Amino acid sequence: MKTYAFAITFLSALTFNFSGAQELKLTSKDSVVTSSWVLGLGYNIVDDSATPVGDDLFSIKDTWNALPYPSSISIGRFFKNGLGIKAVGSYNKYDVGKKVDGAINTVERDYYAIDGMISYDLNKIIGETGWFDPFLQAGAGYSDIGTVGRATANAGFGFNTWFNDKWGLNFNTMGKWGIKEGSTKQLQHSAGVVYRFGIEKELSKKGLEKLSLIEENQRISDSIAAAKKAEEEARLMAERLAQEKEKARLAAEEQARLDAENKRRSDLENKIKDLGNVYFSLNSSYLSKPYKELLDKLAVLMEENPALTLKVGSHADSRGAEKYNQWLSEKRVKQTLDYLIGTKGISASRLTGEGFGETQLANECDNNTYCPESKHKLNRRSEFEVLEF
Repeated sequence: MKTYAFAITFLSALTFNFSGAQELKLTSKDSVVTSSWVLGLGYNIVDDSATPVGDDLFSIKDTWNALPYPSSISIGRFFKNGLGIKAVGSYNKYDVGKKVDGAINTVERDYYAIDGMISYDLNKIIGETGWFDPFLQAGAGYSDIGTVGRATANAGFGFNTWFNDKWGLNFNTMGKWGIKEGSTKQLQHSAGVVYRFGIEKELSKKGLEKLSLIEENQRISDSIAAAKKAEEEARLMAERLAQEKEKARLAAEEQARLDAENKRRSDLENKIKDLGNVYFSLNSSYLSKPYKELLDKLAVLMEENPALTLKVGSHADSRGAEKYNQWLSEKRVKQTLDYLIGTKGISASRLTGEGFGETQLANECDNNTYCPESKHKLNRRSEFEVLEF
C-alpha cells in the first residue's frame, strides 16, 4: 500500500513539473546587455597625499579633496567580449590645509584631469548577473594641478550596479602614478549615475538553459500533439466519408432552393425595374398622376407577393444647398411611403425609406458640371430595393 501511494505521489509530482515547465516563457530577466555605450555623471575624490595607499589611505579629513557638486563626466563603449574603452574628464580643488604631495597645502589649487581607460568585465569570469558588473581598468591620463601638469599611468577597479537596462550607479577607484621620475601618485575615487544607450542584448546562461528546456518541452509536446492529431485525423476521415454523401445531397437541395429563390428575386426585381422610378419636379415632393399610377402597380405587385418588403430611397439633384436637398429627399421618401401605406393600404412593416439628398447622383450632374434639365430630372427620384421576399 505504501509503495502504491509513493508511486502515485511520484507520478503526480512528475506531471506537475512537466506542466509547470510547459508554462516557461522567456522574459526580459533572461537577457543581459552584451554591448552598449555608457554615459556617466558623478562626483570624484582625489587623494594626492604622496602616500594615498599607505598610512593616509583612510585619513579622509586630511587627504581627501572633493566638491559638493557633480565634478566628473565619462563616455565609454563596452563590447561583447568584456573589453571596454572609456574617456573620463574630472575637476576638483585642493583645499588649503589638506596634505598634498606629503606636505600641507597652503594655496587652493584647481585640479583638472583627463584619462583614457581600458576595462575588462569580470562577469566574463564569474558569470553574468544582469545587475552587477565588477571590472578592472588600466590606462593613462594627464592631470593639471595648479598649472603643474603630469602624465600618469592608471590602474584600478570598480563596479556598476543596474536598476534596469538603461540606468545604474558606478563606483570605482583608480590609482594614478606619475610617469615622470619624481612625480607622486594619486588615488581618485568616483561615484555617479550611468546611462546606457545603443544597447545590444543576448540571452544569459540561465536564459539559454531556459530556452533549451522550453524547446525540449515543445518537442515533447509537439510529438504528443502529432500522435493525437494522427489519431484524430483517422477518426475524422471515417466521419468525413460518412458525411460527404449526406453533405452532397443537402448541398444539391440547397442549391436548388437557392436557384429558385434567386430566380424569384430576379423576377421581382425585373418587374419593379420595368415599372421604373418615381420622378419629381424641381423643388417638389408632389406625386404627379403618372407616378401615382406607377405606385398603384407597385402596390398590386406587393399584394400578389405578401412576403415582399421594399426599401424606398429618395434623392435630389445637385442644385441647391446640401441641407436643403437632404430635407427635400426626406420629404419625397415620406410622400412615396405615405401613398403606398395610407392610400394603397400596404403594411408599414413591409416598407422602409431613406433620403439621400444629392449624395447618390444617377449621372455626372454634380455642382461642378453643367447639365440640361432632362439630366437633372433623372436625379430627382424615388427608387425601390427588394429587401425580403
